[in-house]
Amino acid sequence: MEETQAIRSLAALAQAMRLRVFRALVVAGPTGCTPGQLGEALAVPAATLSFHLKELANAELISQQRDGRNLIYRANFAAMNALVDYLTEHCCEGEACGVPAAACKTC
Repeated sequence: MEETQAIRSLAALAQAMRLRVFRALVVAGPTGCTPGQLGEALAVPAATLSFHLKELANAELISQQRDGRNLIYRANFAAMNALVDYLTEHCCEGEACGVPAAACKTC
């Protein structure tokens, strides 16, 4: 992952509702969710949800697929994993840490 993409991803997630939407889609797994399901689960109006979904899609953190009359949104797990890898790439000076993050004093 390039630094520019990491910044776009982090910027998209640096808003409470977008973070909640993304986490809900991660929980939903490969099945994904319709906007109606997300709106109901998160108690967010459709117009507000649409804005946040657009921002997450622009950051390539989620994908959208049409299924008949429904739109299905899914977390982009490859992008999520690439972001985590980018953030931890130089942990412990590039060596395998093997220590739980909570116990790591040098990171």
